[in-house]
Amino acid sequence: MQQDKVKVTVSGVSATMLFPLQGRAQLSKEYRSLFYDAKAVELVEKIDYDFSTDDMPFVGVMLKLIREGNLLPMFTLSALMAKQFDDKIKAYITEHPRASVVNLGAGLDATFYRVDNGTIHWYDLDLPAAIDFRRQLLPEPDRVTYIAKSLLDPSWCKDVNTEDGVFMIAEAVFQFFDEAQMKQFFSMLADHFPGGEIVFTTMSQSDGFRGWFDMFPPEQREAMRAVWMEAMKEWWEKVPADQKDKAITALKTPTKPKGKEWADLEAWWNQLSDEENAEAMRDLMSSFSPIPIPGDRVGNWPPKDANEFTKWDSRIKVIDQLSVSKNIQRDLLSADMQRFMDYFDKSGRWMNIFHLRV
Repeated sequence: MQQDKVKVTVSGVSATMLFPLQGRAQLSKEYRSLFYDAKAVELVEKIDYDFSTDDMPFVGVMLKLIREGNLLPMFTLSALMAKQFDDKIKAYITEHPRASVVNLGAGLDATFYRVDNGTIHWYDLDLPAAIDFRRQLLPEPDRVTYIAKSLLDPSWCKDVNTEDGVFMIAEAVFQFFDEAQMKQFFSMLADHFPGGEIVFTTMSQSDGFRGWFDMFPPEQREAMRAVWMEAMKEWWEKVPADQKDKAITALKTPTKPKGKEWADLEAWWNQLSDEENAEAMRDLMSSFSPIPIPGDRVGNWPPKDANEFTKWDSRIKVIDQLSVSKNIQRDLLSADMQRFMDYFDKSGRWMNIFHLRV
């Protein structure tokens, strides 16, 4: 008997948990020998979610692009990050088999099921709405504790067993916070978990993936752009007028559409240069996304160099800094995936992975 799907009730920031889940499931299906997340595959089949009704409607455009416009590498980026995190966790619990592992901003992440050695203590921390939804799909197994709190709330630190070492992970979480909040957060970790380790990602400056896009043959770029325009049209024709006003206001390009009909937007879009096109895409994404879009840096946050964190607090030590694609066996991947990883290696942009001791 087929199991009924579970209707998703989260939205906004909490709804972003669905994208890394989709990415891990997709990579698991296509590149099982490289990475496999059985829980992600299972959960994607159980979830009923309509991105077109989300309060971030532009997300639906990106989902269509990823699925139909040769942008699968962007979609599976979270799975490549997960593989790097898995390797780091496994190395730590080899030395500390009864350690506590804290997953900050857990969402629907299923890392525990991939790395469990039978003795670790695992904590999944997220906002109350996210934890409530997680419990609907993933009830707490043995040795796993759910913590329904903000990672900035210091009280969660007292919920964690520190007897056998503490290892923390945070994938695509810290971009929700500013530099002042992060400085306070890392000092909090050093106060409560001296000697503990943390692996996390940050988003830095980007060219809006234009450098990667330019690596494709011209005919493939045109095909990708066609899917982009079709997705934009589908979105534009069903969103209310106030959201169209919001999108147009967010544009920083020298010119703007003459009206709010799709024909006005398409005519304006077609006369943009490649550089203006990339900027317009980023502006539109920023206007509806609850998280910062690559390219929007505020001061020195996030740092590009792990050593910058040591200036925040003398107790912080750098263990490693690596790219998302480091040590990934590329001959198992498609040409498009390899091209995407080459772009990351050459540009050194957008997503970094840091491994620190506090």
